[in-house]
Amino acid sequence: MSDFDAIDSLLASVTLDVDLPDPQARRDLREQAGLSKAQVARALGVSPSTVSGWETSREPTGEVRAKYAYLLDGLAAKLAPPAPEPVQAEPAEPEAGEPEPVTQEPAAPDVAADLADDADDADDADDADDADDVEALATPEPCVLCGNPAGQRVAGFPQHLDPADCATAAPAAPSAPRQEEKTALRPGTKAAPRPEAKTAPRTIRDFGAGRPKMPTRRAFQPPSESSGLIARSVAAALAASGGDVDEATAALIKKAIPDAMALLDETRKGARYDVVAHPWMPDVLKKQGARGADQVWEARPKWTRDALPPGEHEVTALDINGAYLSALKTHLPIGQLEHSTGFDHDRRRAGVHLITPPHWEHDAVLPNPIGQRDEPGPLWVTEPTLRLLQRLSGPKHALCEPPEIHESFTSGATENLLEKFRVELKEARDAAIAADDGVTLEYVKAMYSKFVSTMGESNYNRELYRPDWMHLIRSQAFANLWMKALKAHEEGLTVVRAMGTDELHVIGDWRRVFPEGRAVTEVKVKDVYTAGTPVDEPTGPGEQQD
Repeated sequence: MSDFDAIDSLLASVTLDVDLPDPQARRDLREQAGLSKAQVARALGVSPSTVSGWETSREPTGEVRAKYAYLLDGLAAKLAPPAPEPVQAEPAEPEAGEPEPVTQEPAAPDVAADLADDADDADDADDADDADDVEALATPEPCVLCGNPAGQRVAGFPQHLDPADCATAAPAAPSAPRQEEKTALRPGTKAAPRPEAKTAPRTIRDFGAGRPKMPTRRAFQPPSESSGLIARSVAAALAASGGDVDEATAALIKKAIPDAMALLDETRKGARYDVVAHPWMPDVLKKQGARGADQVWEARPKWTRDALPPGEHEVTALDINGAYLSALKTHLPIGQLEHSTGFDHDRRRAGVHLITPPHWEHDAVLPNPIGQRDEPGPLWVTEPTLRLLQRLSGPKHALCEPPEIHESFTSGATENLLEKFRVELKEARDAAIAADDGVTLEYVKAMYSKFVSTMGESNYNRELYRPDWMHLIRSQAFANLWMKALKAHEEGLTVVRAMGTDELHVIGDWRRVFPEGRAVTEVKVKDVYTAGTPVDEPTGPGEQQD
């Protein structure tokens, strides 16, 4: 290759970012075109959650950005109202003796529309979250309430936005005539027929145009489309394998990651918050090298008691069921992480924190809440670890001093961001256990465990890049195990070992403390063994010791 060929190749590889409308305008264009996120995602070769990110705060890059800009330009061109043809009609000559007609300027339709939009926007101030529930349909679908064609989908289901359009709505009671109608209806006169109301189609005037008023959330709606998604996937795998359980299980585990992402997308329909799939991340959450780790400490327990009480003891190794599944219920940051400094901690936010951990004086009977760390000094910990330390330093336990916070990267948070996703997996797991369905059980395990482990910097899941969530969920699982160790200790059991997310060894009657079973709120026995040294029997009088 010549020098000029190399330069031409380099120039060809450079792509300039094209301009895009703001995220709200992108969403308006898609919705007014009657396209779903899934349709746009398929056309661009990305996931629906990625499209959600583009319509909230994230920016596409590279070739897909150019494709996305081409799509948006095409939608804007299709949805733009046609330019009106100028009509120049010759005024009719008035008949002799007739008065000259009075010319009246027509009302500007855009002004009236703008006023109506402003009123709608004022009414919608408290209903901004509900707007996420409505999606325009390119082709009308049967309303779930009355069965007649509906042009919108509400919370994932076709419905009429206006109750008057729904056949199930009760007929409106006749209203009293308005004041101007009362004035017009004088004795001896007939009421003029009221003209039929016509609604002009809504058009895009510019990027960022307001959206129509959306209905409030409705009670007693049909279940989410995600219900039964897992069962259908299992049935399809068994059918494809001809009933071979091992083959079906292997096939399901192989596609557990994309299936988990599809389930996440379904369970987020109609949710209050959008999942931002690829937000900006601070350096502390980025790997320091190709094989290195980031700077966040997850506080993984790896503790064994130094010495047992005198005597020989029966030790029970307990297995904590569905540790990562339970840990999906944790405070997760919603938006982009923001930097702050100082000791104050806002419990409405979540993220990672640089702290100086307190001194721990109970290693003989309980593991250190921050795990086995050799290096002293400040370290970056997650929200669950910080909250655990604050809880243990409070008046109820008073086991340590409060941690000292130096700086944080946090965002507004909610504990229920993945709750519907977690409930779907939990219910499928419970049903599989009840039916002794090993295929579904292994499939569900793979879905939630791989979902957590691949949402960081992973080549196996490029739809979701949330290393902050990965650390927080894993740390929540470790914190849950630690709290079980504390409960065992406070109930009089001897804690022997705490390892990872699901292993707790104890001495004593553990069944009075923890329910036994396979549910996520129960524990099961992993092993029973003997540890300790038997106490020497006392020697009788006249007997000699060797």
